[in-house]
Amino acid sequence: MGGIQELSEIEPNVFLRPFLEVIRSEDTTGPITGLALTSVNKFLSYALIDPSHEGTAEGMENMADAVTHARFVGTDHASDEVVLMKILQVLRTLLLTPVGAHLTNESVCEIMQSCFRICFEMRLSELLRKSAEHTLVDMVQLLFTRLPQFKEEPKSYMGTNMKKISSCLLNKLELSSGEQPKALNQLERVLLFKNLKLKMRAGGMSESSKWKKQKRSPRPPRHVAKVSPATEQPAANASAIAASGVTFIDAPPSSSGSSENVSSAVSPSTDSGLETSSQTTSKEDLTDLDQVTALGLHAGMPSNEAKVTDNQNQPELQSESLREEKIQSASVESIPEVLEECTSVAEHSDSASVHDMDYVNPRGVRFTQSSQKEGAALVPYGLPCIRELFRFLISLTNPLDRHNSEVMIHMGLQLLTVALESAPIANCQSLLGLVKEELCRHLFQLLSVERLNLYATSLRVCFLLFESMREHLKFQLEMYIKKLMEIITVENPKMPYEMKEMALESIVQLWRIPSFVTELYINYDCDYYCANLFEELTKLLSKNAFPVSGQLYTVHLLSMEALLTVIDSTEAHCQAKVLSNIHQQEKEVVKSSPETMNSTKETNNNNERVLSEGKSSGVVSEPGGAYPPTSGCLMADQMKQGCMELEGGNETAEKSVPKKPTRFSCILPSPQELMQIKNKKKLLITGTEQFNQKPKKGIQFLQEKNLLATPIDNNEVARWLRENPRLDKKMIGEFVSDRKNIDLLESFVGTFSFQGLRLDEALRLYLEAFRLPGEAPVIQRLLEAFTEHWRKSNGSPFANSDACFALAYAVIMLNTDQHNHNVRKQNVPMTLEEFRKNLKGVNGGKDFEQDILEDMYHAIKNDEIVMPEEQTGLVKENYIWNVLLHRGATDEGIFLHVPPGSYDHDLFTMTWGPTIAALSYVFDKSLEETIIQKAISGFRKCAMISAHYGLSDVFDNLIISLCKFTALSSESIENLPTVFGSNPKAHIAAKTVFHLAHRHGDILREGWKNIMEAMLQLFRAELLPKAMVEVEDFVDPNGKIYLQREETPSNRGESTVLSFVSWLTLSGTEQSGMRGPSTETQEAKRAALECIKQCDPEKLITESKFLQLESLQELMKALISVTPDEETYDEEDAAFCLEMLLRIVLENRDRVTCVWQTVRDHLYHLCVHAMEFCFLVERAVVGLLRLAIRLLRREEISAQVLLSLRILLMMKPNVLCRVSHEVAYGLHELLKTNAANIHSGDDWYTLFTLLECIGSGVKPPAALQVTARADNDTGAQSDSEVSSSYHPSDMSLDRGYTSDSEVYTDHGKPGKMHRSVTDVDMMNSGWLVVGKDDIDTSKPSAGLNRLGPSPLVNQYSLTVGLDLGPHDTKSLMKCVESLSFIVRDAAHVTPENFELCVKTIRIFVEASLNGGYKSQEKRGKSHRHDSKSSRLKKKPKESSTRRSRVLSQHQAHTHSDEDEDESIPASYHTVSLQLLDLMHTLHTRAATIYSSWAEEQRHLEPAGRKIEADSRTLWSNCWCPLLQGIAWLCCDARRQVRMQALTYLQRALLVHDLQALDALEWESCFNKVLFPLLTKLLENISPADVGGMEETRMRASTLLSKVFLQHLSPLLSLTTFAALWLTILDFMDKYMHAGSSDLLLEAIPESLKNMLLVMDTAGIFHSADSRTGYSDLWEITWERIDCFLPRLRDELFKQTVIQDPVPSVPMEQHPQKSIASALPPSPVGDVRSATHTGPLEKPCEMGATESERATAPASPSISTSASPPFTASAPTKLLHGPLTP
Repeated sequence: MGGIQELSEIEPNVFLRPFLEVIRSEDTTGPITGLALTSVNKFLSYALIDPSHEGTAEGMENMADAVTHARFVGTDHASDEVVLMKILQVLRTLLLTPVGAHLTNESVCEIMQSCFRICFEMRLSELLRKSAEHTLVDMVQLLFTRLPQFKEEPKSYMGTNMKKISSCLLNKLELSSGEQPKALNQLERVLLFKNLKLKMRAGGMSESSKWKKQKRSPRPPRHVAKVSPATEQPAANASAIAASGVTFIDAPPSSSGSSENVSSAVSPSTDSGLETSSQTTSKEDLTDLDQVTALGLHAGMPSNEAKVTDNQNQPELQSESLREEKIQSASVESIPEVLEECTSVAEHSDSASVHDMDYVNPRGVRFTQSSQKEGAALVPYGLPCIRELFRFLISLTNPLDRHNSEVMIHMGLQLLTVALESAPIANCQSLLGLVKEELCRHLFQLLSVERLNLYATSLRVCFLLFESMREHLKFQLEMYIKKLMEIITVENPKMPYEMKEMALESIVQLWRIPSFVTELYINYDCDYYCANLFEELTKLLSKNAFPVSGQLYTVHLLSMEALLTVIDSTEAHCQAKVLSNIHQQEKEVVKSSPETMNSTKETNNNNERVLSEGKSSGVVSEPGGAYPPTSGCLMADQMKQGCMELEGGNETAEKSVPKKPTRFSCILPSPQELMQIKNKKKLLITGTEQFNQKPKKGIQFLQEKNLLATPIDNNEVARWLRENPRLDKKMIGEFVSDRKNIDLLESFVGTFSFQGLRLDEALRLYLEAFRLPGEAPVIQRLLEAFTEHWRKSNGSPFANSDACFALAYAVIMLNTDQHNHNVRKQNVPMTLEEFRKNLKGVNGGKDFEQDILEDMYHAIKNDEIVMPEEQTGLVKENYIWNVLLHRGATDEGIFLHVPPGSYDHDLFTMTWGPTIAALSYVFDKSLEETIIQKAISGFRKCAMISAHYGLSDVFDNLIISLCKFTALSSESIENLPTVFGSNPKAHIAAKTVFHLAHRHGDILREGWKNIMEAMLQLFRAELLPKAMVEVEDFVDPNGKIYLQREETPSNRGESTVLSFVSWLTLSGTEQSGMRGPSTETQEAKRAALECIKQCDPEKLITESKFLQLESLQELMKALISVTPDEETYDEEDAAFCLEMLLRIVLENRDRVTCVWQTVRDHLYHLCVHAMEFCFLVERAVVGLLRLAIRLLRREEISAQVLLSLRILLMMKPNVLCRVSHEVAYGLHELLKTNAANIHSGDDWYTLFTLLECIGSGVKPPAALQVTARADNDTGAQSDSEVSSSYHPSDMSLDRGYTSDSEVYTDHGKPGKMHRSVTDVDMMNSGWLVVGKDDIDTSKPSAGLNRLGPSPLVNQYSLTVGLDLGPHDTKSLMKCVESLSFIVRDAAHVTPENFELCVKTIRIFVEASLNGGYKSQEKRGKSHRHDSKSSRLKKKPKESSTRRSRVLSQHQAHTHSDEDEDESIPASYHTVSLQLLDLMHTLHTRAATIYSSWAEEQRHLEPAGRKIEADSRTLWSNCWCPLLQGIAWLCCDARRQVRMQALTYLQRALLVHDLQALDALEWESCFNKVLFPLLTKLLENISPADVGGMEETRMRASTLLSKVFLQHLSPLLSLTTFAALWLTILDFMDKYMHAGSSDLLLEAIPESLKNMLLVMDTAGIFHSADSRTGYSDLWEITWERIDCFLPRLRDELFKQTVIQDPVPSVPMEQHPQKSIASALPPSPVGDVRSATHTGPLEKPCEMGATESERATAPASPSISTSASPPFTASAPTKLLHGPLTP
């Protein structure tokens, strides 16, 4: 030792040997052995052994061997345990230090076994056993964490590509660079021994015996047989033992065939690493190889790693699972790559097989040194020891093995948990095989044990399995979930509650795995032959969330938790989509899905790095660290560091594409495709049920549904019979064996793959597919088909088919003989000899091979072929399990992984119902804050998802559920503030409802009703913010009124005295109740108000402009549905909803066209159907006007809006009268803001008619009145129809009113109007002639001007001739203000509204005459009484103070102006003056206005309605009516008005423009203006003001003479001049005697003299051809004047007194007639002298007929024909005459 510098220079064996000898020695005592162990431990833990030294491997082997076989002399119990403890410590340190990597598979197995022995030795103390357990945990962790570093070897023959292999191997040996050459030599030596090795492994058997052995193999798991016929290998193969190294249950190592662990280790697909067959090139092995690749391809993928680790929010997972795989260097050892390089030596199991040769007896003598010298390398441990350990752990968990105590099972489960948490086992084919079969089987058996600790641990292992490996365990997972569901639903009193709880918890955990639920749905619900797991689970969970007892337990909350998991993940995906607006990416995802599915290594590693909980690689940074690492996992990481650099180049693993299930068209099928699959599945299930009753019927059904081809395709049916597990085996047997279905039988047998199977094995397989019928011929048919197919598959082994058939039959007989009880009773079962004897010479005259018969005999004897129908107990379980494994190995077992969020929509549509129901229940029943919050967040998430996918039904349902919890709908109004205020749950619900409505209002439909109900309740309880109950008003000085007013005595209908009396009469108790609310109530109300404020209900209105149209329409429908009725709603509710509706319309004015019709119809309904005035009507009217004011600026809707104002004209006159105030103010506002936007004459007509009705109490046009027809009312007609129906329409009108459009069409149809009584052609006349008394507005025929018939007006009267009802003085003033606004601004006077304007002014003149005398009389009578009666009439329906208060207050509001009305406002008389002024203005500007219009229109086509500016038009349209209006005011009782009017009239008549008029027009001026005026003035208009009246009469008569004289010359041309003149004389006569003072007596003669002189000067009285020189006129004049001024003639014409000769009768006749015909009768009463009446009667009629001629447009003789008394004014085009369509 002296000369050595470094310990590493010495071979480790040299300095370790002394210590190891002490440990091995049987003579040393415990303490001494203990010291040696401590020393060895120090060598290891101080890292004194150099891992890179070439002797290290050997040293480690020796150390492991020595410590596992330590011997010592026992002293006392305690100190012995100390030694055992130290042994454990050394073993742990040995495996967990870097040098441990040199141990061989055998040593590792031994080390593990030693630990297990200590664990399970119950005589040892608890502490020691637990230490051993912890040691094992660390070791298992190390081994499995290193698993990815070991590659699995395919069973291919050796390749020649040496370099690649060597590099692989070196990596695994972890040698330092200095030793590579040596390693190569060792490797070459290994290769040299290859053939030897193979023989050794096979136990040195000869080829032939090997084939025999293969045939004798115990029955292999059948599912493999179907897929890979060549995969079975000899069971007696020594390889099995070689692999196991040490059989842990102390069986002698040589126990080959019988050893029980061998049979469990043998499984064709699992041990592929160990299998070899001596003929490496034989055909069988090549096919074998193909099979492995086929299976391995997708098994070796790390597909789920990335998926699992993606999820950051899984405490369960993060805790342990997968944290170990930090920097997985070789997480995917993909098989294709290995195959490509044709390597297999580089794998440890093969290298281990060298040791199989060395250690024939692992426990006994070792050949290590000698073999080393011979050149065999000690290969470090790898997959074989891990596989053996895994197999052993699984065998520990078998509950059916009586060796396994509870402790052992628990231990096995715990270590398996560690193993699964440490490594991605799925990547290793051979381990995966063990998982699929034994492990799952044992775990499922453990789920039914009663020990909770085992149950819980097995659930944990299951979770780890399915979390990481579900893609390989499709049917296992299905079985697992079914078991869990069974546990949850079973009503077994013995079953502990905790078991249900844990089962539910497991489901919740599984559901939390990202996209697990989606995978359930797509792999099971959308698979024809699997259960609908997702659907059933959802139903189960939902049902489970409802407690039966009403108590909430964990189970219920867990169920809700699981349901919410789906919602949570869906919501997260929706949020993500919303955030990144992912629609583009979605398309790409679908394209690239294969890549996303098989996530590549890098992502894997990154994720794992993230997951490994903060374990920094710092620990790893010192590879030669002086201390053993704290855990196996860290050690494995450290060992990995060495491989990393070298491995780098090797990572070019091909990306393998995931397999696609055959039922799908692509990896990610579309939702439509899934729906089709699900529908097909339903049909298949129905078909299967029918088949199980009557096979033919089932097949027929499927053909009808096109699931099976017609005509029948046998192959297709056979496939269906084989793959459908739901079919009854007995029925299959009957169906295929039917004589008619011979072809089908052939196809059916053809679906089996019998290649490489012994006859009895093939038969077993065959008979499991159906139930063999009992009749011999049928059996014969079935067996013939079978043997035929078997021979074909196996290259015709026996002499002929008959031999084969006989053998098959013999096997069935043997099975019956051996196992049928009835047969066994009668005779002894057949022996092998008898069996052989029976088959002598059957093989084409020869015997069958005896070995085969022997194998068959034993196989049947030991394992009965049991028909599927007859199986029970364990046999049945095994059968079911085998079927499951078989299905898993076919394409059916493909399990699709899907990217998270793939089918969220489908899942959500299936889960929302149960989830919302469960949430509602939990929310309702729970008192815990957290749970309530959880439920609400669930609601919100459901809402978000339904909004994202546009599922309105879901959203409505949600809102309706939540509205129930707000307590708003159920409570009575009185208690509402208190109840709602003191219920925090209701607050949460209310806030949620409003929040959701604000956020996702777009998809609300039905739910709006419930929200509006809630709003109404809040309104009734006065909990809404002020702004919402405050509405615009025109009349109120503030421009706003409250829908609810605070109650004050003055507001009530009663006086203060009354209220005082009522206070006195109250009893004491009631009085105390009125003192005021308690503090709690106030507090509650304050809380309620606060909560509602946070809900921000007003936002619903303001944000409505962002709603989708459909949602908006639903919202409006909800508001409109609130109309007053007896039970639910009163007037005030309706008014509130109406206000909201109007605000919403105004918010949406940008798209008002879409909603206008609805609103209009609603307003129509409210206004037109109101029989009497009420608050609601008032609000509707104001609303209509508000809308009009705001919307007129919008071109697209203005026409319809103006049309809708006709609704006001359709109201009952008495109702309209009561809202006149509002309308007057509203119209004023409307005209002020929008006059420029009104263009059509119809619209002006509407507005002016409205002004007339409101201002002067004119009855609305009868044609618009609903009562005009007695038909039933079917609702308003749409405006669109209205506007489109200008052209005549032939609609059959069966409604109870005339819609706006008919109004249009009526006057558009010339044919509509028959000639009226007077036969004046009304299409041409502006006015219609009928005496005032004839007017009857109630007759529909007497419609309005614009509505077909024109208004009936007597042109010879100064009045308009309409029956004016009472009017409201303020309204009139406001209307006049509106009029003057139009007239004063020339821009607003248009051809469309000029005449209307004039007419309206005249109506107002009439109304305002004498300060509105008519209105005064009528008002005095009716109104005062009316107001009182309406107050008393409305008895409140409920006794609730609210109703009555509100009513009285609204009445008060409406009648507030009555008191003032009774005394006319001081400013009222100015109305007449204003009107005068307006008329004057119009009169003076008429000519210029008209000429400018004519100018503008000159360029129009002649076809258009041209505007003429000639004097005739002007006279008939403007001047005449205006003069009549001014003249009417001259008759006003108020002196000031009269005088002003006269002045204006004088100015007007003498204005320059009028000079242009011709004789006829001047004549009509006398007839229509002056004469009626003079007539009227003769009445006693103002008895109080006699003097004033005299003056007025004087001025009027003077005016008459002035006008006469000024226009004498044109008048002379008239044929009727004489009549005109005589009428003037008549008036002079009357006026002479009218006054009481001398004023007129002086003035009249003066005027008369003046006129006579002028006429005389003009020579009117002279006639050349008369004999006296004077004309007849002269005679008549004086005859008339002499009646009242006999001396006048003498005064004026003394010089010419002519003798008056008596004329002859014929001469007399003529002048008489002409005079008579020229006299106009006075329009008002007959004031003529009696002498004239006689002769005048007849000519009057004549005149009438003449008048027709005169005015007929075709007549050329207008100017010459006599002007009759009733002339019509010159023809004007009716503004609304026939329109050209």
